[in-house]
Amino acid sequence: MAELIGPRLYCCCNCRNHVALHDDVISKAFQGRNGRAFLFSHAMNIVVGPKEDRQLMTGLHTVADVQCGDCREVLGWKYERAYEETQKYKEGKFILEKSKIAKENW
Repeated sequence: MAELIGPRLYCCCNCRNHVALHDDVISKAFQGRNGRAFLFSHAMNIVVGPKEDRQLMTGLHTVADVQCGDCREVLGWKYERAYEETQKYKEGKFILEKSKIAKENW
């Protein structure tokens, strides 16, 4: 009998809570606070913190830190607003740091 294989997921590195689908990866070429990061179109089982303006490598953005919904580990941030026209595509998207997530079902 064939095994059922679910979608490829990313989970919190701390508690293994599922936080994103591999199919929602937009780019793996982003920089987080602690190194490489991935840009996702969606995230799940997370808590979005308060909005704040932050000067990032690509200019001023309004962002909100995102935490694991179970253990509250800070995993990255959500882009709420981009002030530069060339960065508007990031609005509503999520940065999850590679060092804070792990692969599951690969």
